[in-house]
Amino acid sequence: MRRLCYDQLVEWKNDPWRKPLILEGVRQCGKTYLLEEFGSKNYENTAYFNFEDEKNLASHFERDLNPRRIIEELSILIKRPILPEKTLIIFDEIQFCGRALTSLKYFCEKAPEYHVVCAGSLLGVKLSKEDSFPVGKVNRIRMYPMNFFEFLLANGEDLLCDHLKKLPAAETVPQAFEDKLTGYLRTYYVVGGMPAVVYRWVLTKDISAVETLQDEILRDYVDDFGKHAADDLNELTMIWRSIPEQLSKENRRFFFSHVKKGLRAKDLEHAMEWLISAGLIYKVKMISAPMVPLSSYSDETIFKIYFADIGLLRKLAGVDPAFIFDGNGKYKHFKGAVAENYVLNELLFIGKSPYFWKSGGVAEVDFIDNFGTKTVPIEVKAETNTKSKSLAKFIDLYRPECAVKISMNNVSKNGIIGLPLWMVWKIKDYIGETGRKDLSMNE
Repeated sequence: MRRLCYDQLVEWKNDPWRKPLILEGVRQCGKTYLLEEFGSKNYENTAYFNFEDEKNLASHFERDLNPRRIIEELSILIKRPILPEKTLIIFDEIQFCGRALTSLKYFCEKAPEYHVVCAGSLLGVKLSKEDSFPVGKVNRIRMYPMNFFEFLLANGEDLLCDHLKKLPAAETVPQAFEDKLTGYLRTYYVVGGMPAVVYRWVLTKDISAVETLQDEILRDYVDDFGKHAADDLNELTMIWRSIPEQLSKENRRFFFSHVKKGLRAKDLEHAMEWLISAGLIYKVKMISAPMVPLSSYSDETIFKIYFADIGLLRKLAGVDPAFIFDGNGKYKHFKGAVAENYVLNELLFIGKSPYFWKSGGVAEVDFIDNFGTKTVPIEVKAETNTKSKSLAKFIDLYRPECAVKISMNNVSKNGIIGLPLWMVWKIKDYIGETGRKDLSMNE
């Protein structure tokens, strides 16, 4: 399955100022598979080493960190030469060997002709000792579960994707394509973007098989809690299980007191930071005003928590896949939560780190972020309803250069960009092609 990160790896290979590369991401998002595919297509040979599976591998980094000695010993280990420029060296699960992580500094300084890529969990790399991380001596790429565009590619819609990429933002998508994209999006809400789950769906079109695999991934994540954070296991598990419930309420703000009665923020903050560092959840903080820099106006105590993958969110919540066909019935709030979580995942995928805005108890805009020189409010609607008093209030107060309303509609009105849910991956194009307009608070 094609991953957009692949193009970044090719750019890295061709960069004359290339440094050793760390490919980071949540567990099971496809890092190892992508690096092996990249190696097979772009190098004569690939030398693969896994620091979690091969316990003796770390011994080759203990005596010293001379990269040429290390390469010589690793060549003997795999019984074939590791050649500059021609062999891709893959260090998998590098977080299990601090000395190997430190060695990247010396590969950068003393042996830049060797192409070294590393896969590591976000948590493991972040928790590495300060003296082991090669600051300034590595390139880094963040990898996420598959976004909606990649999901379309995995389902064989290459021609449709090419058409959508070329389509000007001001041009309406044909109705026949809208219907197809809406169908794919509803499926994506259930399947999510974990590569193994997507692959199983593409092969079988069997939701029960998809759910079985999602259950396995969720169990693996909980097992990781016990392996890497045994002291916080109870707190981690309680937070993890409470997120779908809190996100599904009309007020999606996360409350520590809702995790378990009697527990306070100080009892749970460490466990939450562990989940964030592992890339399993994301925190979106509130800002009081859309001023630059946004971080200066954020409130650390008021935030929402979202999942790394919407398919896992739905499965952990225990919601039937049929929720995608519900209009405004019993799944109304959950469907809104999934749509919001989906939009956040798409924004993260393109390098954004949004906040949300709230004005007392009167108005709330789902996401605020900077796009170039523009500070853009983004409102999310799960279906075709486009009314938003909160966005109108924000526009009235701050007169932003542009604003975006994301829903199942494809209609712009009163200067507000109407962006379909299935085109969020192209939001930069929509905002970039929109100049300053007189945004009206009238719907």
